[in-house]
Amino acid sequence: MLLAGVRGLALAVVSLCCSAVLFVLCTLSLASTVLGVGVVTTPPLFGLVGRFADWRRRLAAEWAGVHIDAVHASPPEPAPTGLLAGIRVFGRLLRNPATWRQFGWLATDMTAGFVSALLTAGLVFYPLEGYALAAGLWRVFTDGSSVGYWYGFVPIQGQATALLAGLLAAALSAVALFAAPLLLTFHFRLAKAVLGPSEEDLHRRVDHLTRTRHEAVDFSAAELRRIERDLHDGAQARLVAMGMSLGAVEALIEKDPARAKKLVAKARSESADALGELRDLVRGIHPPVLAERGLGPALEALALRTAVPVEVDLPLPGRAAGAIESAAYFAVSEVLTNAAKHAEARRIWLDAGYRDGMLHFTVTDDGRGGADAEGSGLRGVARRLGAFDGVLAVHSPKGGPTMVTMEIPCVLDEGRGATAH
Repeated sequence: MLLAGVRGLALAVVSLCCSAVLFVLCTLSLASTVLGVGVVTTPPLFGLVGRFADWRRRLAAEWAGVHIDAVHASPPEPAPTGLLAGIRVFGRLLRNPATWRQFGWLATDMTAGFVSALLTAGLVFYPLEGYALAAGLWRVFTDGSSVGYWYGFVPIQGQATALLAGLLAAALSAVALFAAPLLLTFHFRLAKAVLGPSEEDLHRRVDHLTRTRHEAVDFSAAELRRIERDLHDGAQARLVAMGMSLGAVEALIEKDPARAKKLVAKARSESADALGELRDLVRGIHPPVLAERGLGPALEALALRTAVPVEVDLPLPGRAAGAIESAAYFAVSEVLTNAAKHAEARRIWLDAGYRDGMLHFTVTDDGRGGADAEGSGLRGVARRLGAFDGVLAVHSPKGGPTMVTMEIPCVLDEGRGATAH
């Protein structure tokens, strides 16, 4: 009960101060759009509101067991680049239902949310005054008038009425024992009603997950066919040829040892080639350096193998899940390969980072530009990322430079290092 009161008091202060300040700032920023100022100030301001809302979601789960899901109109998009970047970000922000839910939540939180949190605190701490009056401190509060002080509906006129105030305080404490946690839960459920997803949002989310699931299944089937084809046309063919050479050696070893010796050397060469192809195939499925050292070192090794010089900056603070690291690795690999083969680039820059629960990758080249985001290569990258709610954005004007941005939502395990420079 006492803990609920302390939490209610803290929420009342936060709801009245932070939510009110943010609501006023957002209102002013949106109103200043006609002057052009809001286009610049609104996106970072609503980014701050989003982080504030996420913090309240965590409090709801930890303090009351109320889980509030975030709302997205679609998977988050990487920030675009170019002269009209600010306008594009602003327009996308206004089209996102999460923006208006958060804005409405600020108004609700600083009014009804403040009242519910203050009631929680008041119900817990108001009885303390009644106990103080019953203990004799009523003399401090009265001014000598016939009715010197009121506690609730009890007029304090002397020790007898002060004891009645103590009884009322005890009754309020008994009520608070059960009602305070319920009021605190009501506060967070009120936030959930405004911040949480609607039925339309859930349908949209289900449609997106259904689409990405089908794309992931199709992509996996295509990858399996590619592996089967590579095995059949590569390593398997060499192993068959090696078996035939060894069969010929068996037949010639007594009749023509010199020729048998040549066939053994040929079989050894074929076995080495088959082993190399198998290693390349395994590396194409999951590179050993990725499993052993993490995404940063694996991308650094990938950059060293790229035909065009690549400058890397990969300050990753930890390891992601294996499937996410694999998807990110092959997505970056495909983009680097496209830049080296088709962009006529002399230099490539690879940057990565992690913020706000998102892995960010940017591949920039100084090539001729004109990359088609709907081409088969980049579309395959988008499908690979889409299986994890990741997205890809391409900015490639004619004449270059080309910038490909990729993002994947995930949680990093900072106890497992994955940094490379």
